[in-house]
This record gives sequence, C-alpha cells and structure tokens, in this order.
Amino acid sequence: MFKVAAVILLVLFSMFSFSPQTEAANSKYVTKGATTSKVIALTFDDGSDGTNINKILQTLSANKVKATFFLTGSGAKNHPQSIKNITAQGHQIGNHSYSHPDFTKLTAAQMKSELDKTESTIKGITGKSTKPIFRAPFGASNAKVLAAVGNAGYTHTIQWNIDTLDWKGVSSTAITNKVLGNVVPGSIVLMHTGAGASGTPGALQGMITKLKAKGYTFVTVSQLLKLPASSPPASGAKYTVKAGDTLYSIAKKYNTTVAAIAAANKIPSPYIIRVGQVLTIPGKAAPPPAAAIKYTVKSGDTLYSIAKRYNSTVAKIAAANKIPSPYIIRVGQVLTIPR
Repeated sequence: MFKVAAVILLVLFSMFSFSPQTEAANSKYVTKGATTSKVIALTFDDGSDGTNINKILQTLSANKVKATFFLTGSGAKNHPQSIKNITAQGHQIGNHSYSHPDFTKLTAAQMKSELDKTESTIKGITGKSTKPIFRAPFGASNAKVLAAVGNAGYTHTIQWNIDTLDWKGVSSTAITNKVLGNVVPGSIVLMHTGAGASGTPGALQGMITKLKAKGYTFVTVSQLLKLPASSPPASGAKYTVKAGDTLYSIAKKYNTTVAAIAAANKIPSPYIIRVGQVLTIPGKAAPPPAAAIKYTVKSGDTLYSIAKRYNSTVAKIAAANKIPSPYIIRVGQVLTIPR
C-alpha cells in the first residue's frame, strides 16, 4: 500500500506545479537586437546625481528621438522631477537597482529587494513600471543573477554592444566617433546621465544627425526587442495552463493574486493546477480590438516608427496601402493602419 501511494505522489509531482517560487524563466541576457533593419537603441544609465538628464531630454525631444533610461531608486529619490520628465516625454524606463551594487555578490533575496525597492520608488514618482527590462550595475551578471532577476519579473537583462565610456569624462567627439565607428543594425548604445559623463550632452546632436544620415531609426529597447508593453495583460480573460505554470506565475503575469485566481476558479489548493486547465482571470474584460484607423504621415516618420506606434507591422501597413517599397512614404500621405 505504501509503494502504491509513493507512485501516486510521483505522478502528481509530474502533473502539477508545487513550487510557486521557482517557476519563472531566467531573465534573457541581451547585448543587441537580432535584426537586419537599421534601428538603434540609445540607452542612458541614471545614477545618484542625474546632472545631464534635462539637457539630454532637450536634444532627444528636438530630434523626435525616443530612448531608454535605466533608473536607480536612489537617483530617483535625489532628482524626482527629472525622472518625471523622462516618462512625461514618452521615453522607456528600466530598473538599474536601488543602490547600484554588484549583483553577482548579492543573495537572491538581496537582489529582489533592490529591484522591488526601485520599482516601488519609480512607480511612486511616475506611475510607470520599470518592468520588463533590467540593466545590471557595472554590467555584472551571471546565471544566479539572471535567475533572481527573472523571478522578480524582469524578463530581459539589457547589456550593450557599444560602450561609449562617457563616464570617464571623454570628449563629445570621442563619444560620437565610438558610436559611428561601431554601429550595426540592432545596436544598443550605453551612455550615462551623471556629471562624469560631461561629453554626452554635446555628443548627442551630432551623433543623431550622422546616424540618421546613415539611414538609422531610433527605437526604445522594447521596440527593438519587440517586447510587450510593461502593463500586464488585460484581466477578465481566459488562460490555458501550460507546462511549468503555477498560480503564482500566472498571477504575476496578470498583476493579480493567487488567492483571487483560486477563488474565481474554485481551486481548493493553490498548488494543484493541471496542464490544459482553462482559468478565468478575475477583473475587467479586455476591450475589443480597434478598427483600422487613418494616419497622416509627418516629417521624420518611417513605416517602422508608425507600425510600432500602432502595434502593427511594416508589411501589414505596406500591403494595406499598396506601397511598393517600405522606404517610400511622403509627408501628408494618409495611411490606413490595419489592426
């Protein structure tokens, strides 16, 4: 009888998810985008002083360029208005820890604390989430870090393939040359906002102008990697349980709780769900998809930027408007955006 019970327990372990703390996938380590398109992501790490944030924002705004800022919680506490300005201008934000420690020297609990404290601080200031992207302080990462960061909800750890070394106080010319000499489709450029990066504000205008002349379009990290928006999927939906899922991972995905999902689906134990089970996610139903809309092309637009804005694709827009080449659109042209 004991042997039969043991076999049954082994079968149950193979069918159900029992550990809500171990299901999340490791954070994906990224150094550049996998693309042949001439797109580039400018990224800025913000430390404690943030001296050059507003100068950087002015240049980005003047050139209609969106960038990605990796924020520290301590820096946000020191200059909250500058952090508000970043999100107010539509730039993407990511988590860069609270106190900028070497994550390879921390425990999983300490890493989670750094990430959670930063997320809470940034949300309190901007109302925006730093998820799903993280940049490790000093670029220091290993398997343990990627596991802990993934468990904390950061699906991608963003490195770079062009390091401007601007924090060393190098000249604007050196920064520009470093970028122009190493740029490839999908490049991620590392720069900083602090006083030490004195050459960065002066480098930006020339860098942007020359990259545009080379045919490059500027995108955020999420646009480059085609990641979903940081907001959670709409609740009120149906979810089919997949291998490796737990109620904990599903609740995190939908920004709800294990208890809420368990109650909505009359699940007696939050540790017992089965692959293929269809769960109702409590909350408001997702809105129906929007109908096709019209968009008038403006100066500086590309089909790529328009497609990203409307969560569509270049191919779909080109087909809907019978555009023979995705590189040929004109200012004032009215496009139908398929959804």
